[in-house]
Amino acid sequence: MALWRGNLAPILDALGLAGADIQTRPFDGGASLFVPAPIDQLFTTAYAIEAAWYFTATGLLGQAQTPFDDLAAALRKVSALERQPRLVSLVAEAAKRGVDRLLDDDALTLGHGAGSETWATDRLPEAPDWARLHDIPLALVTGTNGKTTTTRLIAAMGAASGKVAGLSSTEFVKVGDEILDRGDYSGPAGARLLLRDKRLELGVLEVARGGILRRGLPVSRARVAVVTNVAADHLGQYGINTVPDLAQVKLSVRRAVVPGGQLVLNADDPVLVAAADLTDARPIWFSLDASAPQIVRARAQGVPCGWLEDGRIVLSDGAGTTSLVAVGDVPLTLGGAARYNIENALAAALAARGLGLPDDAIRSVLRNFRSDPVDNPGRANEFSVNGARVFVDFAHNPHSIAAVTSALAALPARRRFALISHAGDRSDADIRALTQGLFALKPDTVVVAEITAYLRGRQTGEIPALIRQASRECGLPDDHILSAASPLDGARQIVERLEPGDLALLLVHDERAAIFEMLGSRISS
Repeated sequence: MALWRGNLAPILDALGLAGADIQTRPFDGGASLFVPAPIDQLFTTAYAIEAAWYFTATGLLGQAQTPFDDLAAALRKVSALERQPRLVSLVAEAAKRGVDRLLDDDALTLGHGAGSETWATDRLPEAPDWARLHDIPLALVTGTNGKTTTTRLIAAMGAASGKVAGLSSTEFVKVGDEILDRGDYSGPAGARLLLRDKRLELGVLEVARGGILRRGLPVSRARVAVVTNVAADHLGQYGINTVPDLAQVKLSVRRAVVPGGQLVLNADDPVLVAAADLTDARPIWFSLDASAPQIVRARAQGVPCGWLEDGRIVLSDGAGTTSLVAVGDVPLTLGGAARYNIENALAAALAARGLGLPDDAIRSVLRNFRSDPVDNPGRANEFSVNGARVFVDFAHNPHSIAAVTSALAALPARRRFALISHAGDRSDADIRALTQGLFALKPDTVVVAEITAYLRGRQTGEIPALIRQASRECGLPDDHILSAASPLDGARQIVERLEPGDLALLLVHDERAAIFEMLGSRISS
């Protein structure tokens, strides 16, 4: 690391970036180096970091090296090609005026949505009409689980208040009732697609770990940021090997919160609480426990917060309290059994307040927003088939699977069926943990499906074999563990066996549209 830093310093000097604050981060299995750079020198500085590593590696290996002066001259040519003084000036002026900027290789946007203007980067204006440029109410939502549901809830609350609301998410980008594009848009590309739409009056960005680590935060200014929770998921990527490391990644959304904005955090997540204590964050906490220390302290200090009390969602603005809605009136919570969705409702309600939305709109959405393929596709979507209750969920890590199965285990059922499958990019230990989480449902029959489109380096049959073995270890007899060639095939096998009073959970990561169609054609009258 010392050699890398030492080799980088003279390269930065040669590029006119002397004195830059070089940061290094060693981790188990590797190391990273970071350096701040002007907005029109990002590629050049990335090349400089790679050039410094080139000198470090060749030096350690005793290999011949390109002369420093030759490489520095090549980098200066790149720097000259990238330099855009007008871009730097516009972004600096926008920051002074409290206006956000969105930038990619082709275009610069100043402001958000209805307050935005976009120009090609090779045709930037000398002086834009600053009076027309402004940000809109904007929330960032991240977390290991619950972020998609929370994002959808906040956007629905914006729409219920009469605004043209939109969201970017792991599934699509949507403005009002129009889906602009489908796909995983939980990174900066989704933010740009959403916030460049001039119809938009309120925006919600789902911000995933991968997008943050690959590209950084999608915006520099937001009124609200939410972290729903932090649990083990995707560890070992980008040098993030522990859950506390992951918590710091999630908490980076606080850097985009404008002065006077709000950072909404889950007080029931001990990892998140500990991570927040290590930062300069001043959170707005929510909890399922009115006596949680963070809630007690917030109420004593007159800081907004939210909690569950006597079966009701209660919010405080720091001065007074509002008993917003009974949990039994919130369909997402399955009568209170789905406690993770009570957390999501609290997070969304506090975020909506932070965006300036009225309680009537917040309350209306909580009472009417449902776990169905229209409001919340892929999240505990319920169907009635032959008198049985069938739930389809996208839960894909031990934390989310345990949350869903614990909620459904509280529902009465004559027999319980489960469909499980998974992509091949999880470790054997992860697959066992996923399967063990499923057994909180206490299934009588488990159908194990192959996902051939997501083998990701595994052999056909490898993941199903791991799931079958873990199911046996959980006490399920072999003749109650069925095999399916695909998720759709597995769903059909379960549906054919359903009788009145049964309950089924279909954990679906592929063929979801086909499964929805199949279930829709069999819905009980």
